[in-house]
Amino acid sequence: MNFTEMLKPIKCSCGQTHSCDIKHVIVEENAISKISALVADYKNILLVADKNTYGVCGEAVKAQLGDRCYDTVVFMCDGYLVPNEESVAEVQKHLAANTDLIVGIGSGVIQDLCKYVSFEAKLPYYIVATAPSMDGYASKGAAMIMGNMKVTYNAHVPAAIIGDTNILKDAPMDLIKSGYGDILGKYSCLNDWKLAHVVNDEYICDYVYDLTFEMLTKTQDLGPALLARDPEAIKTLMEALVGVGIAMAYVGNSRPASGSEHHLSHFFEVTGLLEDKPYFLHGIDVVYSAVYTELLREELLKLDSPTEGDKLTDDEYAEKIKAIYSEAADGVIALQRKLGWYNIDKMPVYREKWAEIKKVLAEVPSSERLIEYLKSIDLDINEFKAQYGEEKINNSLFFAKDLKDRYSVLWLYFALKYTK
Repeated sequence: MNFTEMLKPIKCSCGQTHSCDIKHVIVEENAISKISALVADYKNILLVADKNTYGVCGEAVKAQLGDRCYDTVVFMCDGYLVPNEESVAEVQKHLAANTDLIVGIGSGVIQDLCKYVSFEAKLPYYIVATAPSMDGYASKGAAMIMGNMKVTYNAHVPAAIIGDTNILKDAPMDLIKSGYGDILGKYSCLNDWKLAHVVNDEYICDYVYDLTFEMLTKTQDLGPALLARDPEAIKTLMEALVGVGIAMAYVGNSRPASGSEHHLSHFFEVTGLLEDKPYFLHGIDVVYSAVYTELLREELLKLDSPTEGDKLTDDEYAEKIKAIYSEAADGVIALQRKLGWYNIDKMPVYREKWAEIKKVLAEVPSSERLIEYLKSIDLDINEFKAQYGEEKINNSLFFAKDLKDRYSVLWLYFALKYTK
């Protein structure tokens, strides 16, 4: 993939000029050996990792940084590192007045932390990827857990992404599956983008849509090769994950890569943290959730015309949200009161545009086809059902949408199918 061309400004037929401020993307064998040259202009570098990612290549990266690296933060937690207020504070206390670059070693959480902290401190950051596990490497969004809420902050892109295929191919298989799942989930979110364009006249860019779809089609059949840790397949997956991140940077938000399937994954993560219960890795939750959002589309496609479901009173809504989200409920309720979407009647739009809506909903591969893709990389939808159970999954289908300010098929499904 020619990242040099992708990083040049593009004057688009949508009326915008798309750009991405990343200076360097290196995805190749022995990419770590390029770091010394990339940091030549920096003098005071803070290195950030967790104990696992530091063990993978921390010493090799530190050798490349040399005496430019004045301090190292290594998170020693045994479970998942959570990108919350405490983790942010830990990185911030190691910043010095003359820090001029943050270098993170890791994948999802480490890059979110480095992205958030560097943006707040007005510093550039590099990310040395240790797994092809998610599409946030090149995006502006920093997905954090703040006040028990999953919040994506609009921050900035890394100045450099270094993906050494010698390291990426040896990542834990669950992380490779997660990256594959994050890409396969684009079937769902791209469809949500089209749906929002039809229902709400939301801006959509065909160029960015097609670019993201290209990343998807390059990756969808790689399951068996990824299981075998084939270096070329791993390289293709990592390039697709970075390419999708650049697509997000082009439009300035995560719309090309995050929709209803991500809202469900955020639901399971947030409620898992609140309830101290396990949840899947992000991309694995995403792809399992994409099967369920497709099941919703298939259910809606059976309707000849839209019929309104039950409505909740304010008191009923608050009671339901408090039961689901416990101490995070106030933040959820405040977001939806600010948006006011529950008070907007979309039924006239749904009735007027039902034929067009159904045409869009029909574009996603069937749930059966998506499950076949899952099987190709040894993921079993029954594990998803067993982990979360029918009640929790059902709650997610109706109330995961409340975590975000983005229209998706979940809003349509709620309007037409919710029953008290």
